[in-house]
Amino acid sequence: MRNLRRFIRIVLILITGLFLHYVMPQQDVARVTSTEIIRTDFGGLQRLFYAQADSGQVEGITRDLRLINTERLPTYLFGLIRGGSPETMVYRNEDTGWIYPPYFKFDSSDLQAEAAAAISIAEPREWVVVTHYGWRIRWASIYPNAVSIRPILVAEGENPMDYRPFPWVNLVIFVVLIIGLLFARAMWMQFRERTLDPLADSAGDRLDHVNADLAERRGRIRRWLDTWTSK
Repeated sequence: MRNLRRFIRIVLILITGLFLHYVMPQQDVARVTSTEIIRTDFGGLQRLFYAQADSGQVEGITRDLRLINTERLPTYLFGLIRGGSPETMVYRNEDTGWIYPPYFKFDSSDLQAEAAAAISIAEPREWVVVTHYGWRIRWASIYPNAVSIRPILVAEGENPMDYRPFPWVNLVIFVVLIIGLLFARAMWMQFRERTLDPLADSAGDRLDHVNADLAERRGRIRRWLDTWTSK
């Protein structure tokens, strides 16, 4: 039973970690190489990883999908750790609207224009910070959704590729989640101490009384039987 509880806890922690990694914002230092619009037919698995249709449009199985093609510097742990050489990364550009995830993004057309204006192919190349959420799953044609693009502002003589954006938003979210978990745990412990434990003690006392009553009755029956066997 203890191993089963441990397994369930590990599974819940893993699911929660994957969910947070998917929905929380991440920042990539990247160079925009091109933009394009493709016609996409959404399958069952794909539909789970795509946002709704742009605001004002009707949701359908087939629709246009805006893509932003980049060359990014690979990072880990929400951008705190960087490693490896530049790699190709494709972002989708969709509105999230008022629903999940709560980015309230309505300006995908404007963002596509900003991405087109930030295209950098010739030297000196311009690097930008792409804020996004989601995963890149190549075999399922799933792309992370770009939320914003901003130029990298560095001092003269510094290399923009050395810039490391700090995930302040993620830090605040983690702090709020930890405080919320501690608060929920305190409420649960208080509820358990004031409500569940007294109920359990009362049920235990009743069970003890019942067992004592049954033992007394068994004793009476045994003594009565002994009177007959003695005769």
